[in-house]
Amino acid sequence: MMSVIVQRAAGVSGAAERAVTRAGGTIGQQIDIIDGFTAKVPSNVVSTLQHTKGISWVSPNGKVQLLGMNDNGYDAKADKHSVYAATVDDGAQSLWAQGATGQGVDVAIIDSGIAPVDGLNAPGKVVNGPDLSFESQDDSVAHVDTYGHGTHMAGIIAGRDTDAVSGKYVGDSTHFLGMAPDARLVSIKVADANGATDVSQMLAAIDWVVQHKDDAGMHIRVLNLSFGTDSQQEYQHDPLAYAAEAAWRAGIVVVAAAGNAGYATGKTAPGLTDPAYDPYVVAVGAADTNGTATRSDDTVADFSSSASANKDRLPDVVAPGTSIASLRVPGSHADDEFGNGPGSVNDRFLRGSGTSQAAAAVSGAAALLLSQRPTLTPDQVKRLLTTTADKLPNVAAVSQGNGELDLAQAAATPTPKYTQSWAKSSGDGSIEASRGSVHLVDDNGVALTGEVDIFGNKLDAKKLKDLTTKNATWGADGSWNGSVWTGIGFDGGGTSLSGHSWSGHSWSGHSWSGHSWSDYSWSGHSWSGHSWSGHSWSGHSWSGHSWSDNSWSDGSWT
Repeated sequence: MMSVIVQRAAGVSGAAERAVTRAGGTIGQQIDIIDGFTAKVPSNVVSTLQHTKGISWVSPNGKVQLLGMNDNGYDAKADKHSVYAATVDDGAQSLWAQGATGQGVDVAIIDSGIAPVDGLNAPGKVVNGPDLSFESQDDSVAHVDTYGHGTHMAGIIAGRDTDAVSGKYVGDSTHFLGMAPDARLVSIKVADANGATDVSQMLAAIDWVVQHKDDAGMHIRVLNLSFGTDSQQEYQHDPLAYAAEAAWRAGIVVVAAAGNAGYATGKTAPGLTDPAYDPYVVAVGAADTNGTATRSDDTVADFSSSASANKDRLPDVVAPGTSIASLRVPGSHADDEFGNGPGSVNDRFLRGSGTSQAAAAVSGAAALLLSQRPTLTPDQVKRLLTTTADKLPNVAAVSQGNGELDLAQAAATPTPKYTQSWAKSSGDGSIEASRGSVHLVDDNGVALTGEVDIFGNKLDAKKLKDLTTKNATWGADGSWNGSVWTGIGFDGGGTSLSGHSWSGHSWSGHSWSGHSWSDYSWSGHSWSGHSWSGHSWSGHSWSGHSWSDNSWSDGSWT
């Protein structure tokens, strides 16, 4: 038997005592100061009790959890780069106080997957869409984030500890809570453990989101794109920009990272990344709070992309994006590279900097506004975000756009009448141009180039655009249509997958409580049971420009 301290969850009378008794334990001394008691329980049930209704936490006797700190001793209130600090600074908690916590809103996140770490493992918190990554055929890592990027974003957007009390989020710095803690996440994995993926996978992922946004039980209203390419193709012709616009016109707020090309103006500035450079979407730059609770000294991070002389597209808003402490994935690429460095907070949190993190904060903000006012259109959400942002003093408009996110003002502002009228993308441009300067490279150093997908099949941008318009890119059998990804690219043999075997730690004794969307046959037919033809594409293209977070370099984790 093991001696423990148990804290009762608020509002659930007697449930903690009954749970301990059912588990074979005995109740000891009452501890009024924490509304709890001591108990002796079998050591093998402690993990189960920690996630039992009616119990806030269980700790070995003698290791008392300090007020304001989580079970790792981390004080989120004192850390001005915590997600808690962001929810206070950006005004998210003002919406929580009104009862708008993201409920009823699904946020799709196209990224490297989501790992079932604490804060993202509540039942129903994550729904897995298709895994379109190079790891999709390895059951041990399919859907799971082996890179570490997607989980970091997911925590910022909608993380929530299972024992956080609904209705009592305001001021709760003990539990981990993302911007929209009651929103649901729909994960579409496109990147492997190296961060490797291709524009063709991005197009398939965005189109899947559009086609399945209103499936039974689904309600996707926000799409987070914390990636981008340095495409020089005009957005009016770019296929990736067209796909993002298609999602926008389908009623989805598309939030895209502005990019990490650095603060620069004039001819040297490359402008925003693709698809953030499309004026219909919400382009997000990274603010630097300088570790204070006041906005008077906030600036725009040096790495955050700005408008250029020949491209007048500005970021729409900026949001905190430096040294953000969000959820880490044990054994992932980011964790292995930076988990022991200055970016490490503890065994649960890792710091990351980039417009990726800033975009995630704005995706959560959009979910909050939609839970407050479910009838908002994407254009109205964007208008609320941009017209209520706080202009930062002594910061150029080319880098801050309309200013820093201010949800308290947005929440109090009447719904605007607003419709965007920019020139629309035709989507008839070049897939190769969408890739920009960075490409997947196989084990032999051969780059993936041209108007082809990852299988080497011809990818006709015009045909793809027509299928997207008809909402017919994904077939009823789960195949990717248009003579692309219909099984032709699979030969039953081929080389091995580029993904690594999973080397992470166990998930704190918890099983993965997310579930895959099972109503449609895409969950198996096109991607499972086959080997990749051709090369394994284990390159590093998306470890640079594309995942908008400074390549997860040492500088991004400080």
